[in-house]
Amino acid sequence: MTSRHLTPLKDLQTSTHFIPRHGFLPNSAPTNKALLVYHGAFSGASGDEIEAHLLSVGVCTPQWRYTLYPKTHYHSTSHELLVVVSGKAELLMGGEKNPKKVLLEVEQGDALLLPAGMAHKIEREIDGGEKFEIMGAYPKGSEKWDMCYGEREEEAELNTNEVKIVNLEWIDRDPLYGDQGPALEL
Repeated sequence: MTSRHLTPLKDLQTSTHFIPRHGFLPNSAPTNKALLVYHGAFSGASGDEIEAHLLSVGVCTPQWRYTLYPKTHYHSTSHELLVVVSGKAELLMGGEKNPKKVLLEVEQGDALLLPAGMAHKIEREIDGGEKFEIMGAYPKGSEKWDMCYGEREEEAELNTNEVKIVNLEWIDRDPLYGDQGPALEL
C-alpha cells in the first residue's frame, strides 16, 4: 500500500492541534481527537495519483476536488480527509472568533485528517504558481457529509449534532498508511 510519491512513514512530519469548543462549533471536544496534519505526505503527486493511493488503502473514499469552502463549517456525520492537490493556501481551523483557532499554511502534498465537528474554511489562497485545489475524502461506509455552520440559528441542533459526532466510530486504519500511521495514535 505504498505510492512512489508517499513520504515513507519514518520520514513523515506531522503536527496535531486539539482545538476546544467555541460557541456553537464543537471542534475537538465531542471526539476528543485532534486535527492531524501530515506535512508533505504526497510530494509531487498528481491528483489522480493521490486518489489512486487513497482508494488502494481503502480507508477514505475521495469524493471531490475543488477549493475549500470560504465559510466556516463542520460536519456532524463524518470525519474528513483533505489532501492538497496543487497550490498553497492558508486554512483557518476552529472558527474565526475562537481564541484557540489555528491558521495553517498548506501546500501541495499536505494532508489533514479532521475529526467530525472540526470547524474549517479557507482563509486565503497564497499566490505563487498553481491554483489551490484540495481533495475531500470520507471514511468508507460513513453517512453523506452534511454542512453545519455553528451559527446561533443552529443552536437547537447543536446537541443533536454532537450526539451524531460522539456516535461516529473513529477510523481503524490510517487513511494514508493503512495498518500503521499517526491516525492510529490519536
